[in-house]
Amino acid sequence: MRLIDPVFRLSLSLIFVIGGVGHFLAHEYMLDRMALSPWKDHVVLIGDASILLWLSGLVFIGAGTSLALGWMTRLSCTALFLTLVPITFAIHIAPGHTGPLLKNIAILGALAFVFVRGPGSHSMDTALGRAAS
Repeated sequence: MRLIDPVFRLSLSLIFVIGGVGHFLAHEYMLDRMALSPWKDHVVLIGDASILLWLSGLVFIGAGTSLALGWMTRLSCTALFLTLVPITFAIHIAPGHTGPLLKNIAILGALAFVFVRGPGSHSMDTALGRAAS
């Protein structure tokens, strides 16, 4: 049963690490998707879409890797949560995006679960005696 913690963290983190790499490798494609969003004018108020895409990719890769390792787990969950919420609003609250919207809601719930529960077994936080941080 103790293996479920690292399996859960790893499976949750994969969507962020792989998605974050996609922010770099499919940068233009993702910018085109943002341009089709009904919320694109709001994105521009936050900042340049290309820079926001680079930054979110860095957060996804860094915090996703940290989550997989169970290192600074709650901070990683917070960074991922706070990055995913505006992406969800900007891209997935649109006609025809019900599936991706619900997927992101499920991911946000999983991040909240790990944040509240902590890293669990087989984590760097536990090994370093910081499971509560």
